[in-house]
Amino acid sequence: MGAAAVGDGGAVFGRIRGWQRRNWRELSKAQRVELQSVVTWYATTWSFSLFWLALPLVGGLHRQPAALVVGGLLLLVGAAQCVEANRLTRPVLDHYLGRAELPPRALRPAAVLLTLALTLATTLAALGGTDAVTARLAIGASLLPFGMLYGLVPPMGVFLRRSALLAVALMAVFVAVDPDLAGVVMVGVMAMFGTLFSLLAGRCGAWTLSVLWEAERSREVQARLAVAEERLRFGRDLHDVMGRNLAVIALKSELAVQLARRGRPEAVDQMIEVQRIAQESQREVREVVRGYREADLGVELAGAQGVLSAAGIRCGVTGEAVGLGGEVQSVLGWVVREATTNVLRHGDAVQCDISLHVHQNRVVLTVENDGATSPSGDARSGLADSRLAASGLAGSTLAGSGLAGLRERLSAVGGTLEAGPVGGDGFRVTAEVPLSVREVTA
Repeated sequence: MGAAAVGDGGAVFGRIRGWQRRNWRELSKAQRVELQSVVTWYATTWSFSLFWLALPLVGGLHRQPAALVVGGLLLLVGAAQCVEANRLTRPVLDHYLGRAELPPRALRPAAVLLTLALTLATTLAALGGTDAVTARLAIGASLLPFGMLYGLVPPMGVFLRRSALLAVALMAVFVAVDPDLAGVVMVGVMAMFGTLFSLLAGRCGAWTLSVLWEAERSREVQARLAVAEERLRFGRDLHDVMGRNLAVIALKSELAVQLARRGRPEAVDQMIEVQRIAQESQREVREVVRGYREADLGVELAGAQGVLSAAGIRCGVTGEAVGLGGEVQSVLGWVVREATTNVLRHGDAVQCDISLHVHQNRVVLTVENDGATSPSGDARSGLADSRLAASGLAGSTLAGSGLAGLRERLSAVGGTLEAGPVGGDGFRVTAEVPLSVREVTA
C-alpha cells in the first residue's frame, strides 16, 4: 500500500507538515481524521501502561527490596516505552503512507526498551515479587507500545510470524520461571492480544487514513482534468475563430504582393480586404475572450456544478437565469465564481447548494456549503491550495479584495452581499439585486 502512494508522497508530505499546527476548524476532513487517530494512538499507549502496568503493579507489588527495585525499574522503562512510542508514531505513519522513508535503525531504541521491559517483568515473576496476574499483565503492557509501531513497518505476514515466534519464546521462558500451565497460557494470550490489537488499532487505522488521502488525491486530479478540459474547449474555440481568417489573410497578402510587383492597382483592394479580415478577427477574438472573462450567470452555474462535482462535492442548483439583463447576470455570475472558489479553497465541504430566486422584486442568489469556515487568506489547507492552483483559481477568493470586489460590483447595480457562517460548519453567501435595475431580455 505504501508503495502505491510513493509517487506523489513527497509533495503531499510537505503539505501535511504545513497543517499540523493549524486550528481544528481550518483542517479538512482527512486532516482531522489523521490528527484524531494520532492523538488516539498516543493516549492508547499511555492508557495500557497505566491500567495494565502501573496500577496493578503498585497495588500488587510485594514489599521486598528486590521486588521494589525491579518493579520501580519496570515502571520507569514502561514510561520510557510510551515516550518513545509517541515520538515515533508520526515517522512510522509517514512511512506507511509513503510520505517519507523510515531510517533503518529508527525502531532500535524501542526494541531495546521492549527487551528490557520483558526481562524485568520475567525477573519480577521469577522473584515472586507480585501475583501471577499482575506479572502477565506487565508482559502485555510491555508488548503494546512496540507493537503499535512495528505493526506498520513490515508486511503483515512478517509481523504475524515474528509475533508468533516472540509469543512462543515468552511462553518457554515462563515455563522455566513459573511452570504453572494457566500462567503460561495467559502469557500466550497476552502476546496474541498485543498482536491483534496492534493490527486492528494501528494498521487498520493507518489503512483507513491511506484510503482518505488517496481520495483527496483523486479529487485533486479530477479538478485538474476538469480545468484541462475547459482549456481545450477554449483552444478549440480560438482555433475555430482564427484558423480560417488567418488562412485567408495569408492568401490575400500573398496575392497583394504579387499584384504589387506587377504594378497592378488591385493590390490596394486586396490589402484593404486583408485589413478588414484582420479587424474582424480581432473583434471575434475579443468576443471569445469576453465570454471567458465576463461572467455569464447560466454558464457560471453550470461550470460551478461541474467543477464541484469533479472535486467530489455534491452540488445542487435550483433556479434559472431567465429574463435577467446582461449586467445583472454578469455580477451574479461573479458571485457564483467567487463562492465556488471559496468552497474549493477550504476543501472540506460535502454538499454545496446554489439557489437563484426572485423575492419581492429582488433577485436573490444563495450559495451555501456544509464544510467551510469563515474565509480568511491565512486559513487554507495545503490540499485546497494545490487544488486551486491546479484549477487556475488561486488568485480568486472571497477573502480580502475578493469580498470587497464583489460588493463593488453589486453596488454598481444597487445590490448587496452578505457572507457568514450558518449552523455548525456551514457557510452562506447571499447576493441580492433589485429588479428595477435589470434589463429585460427577449
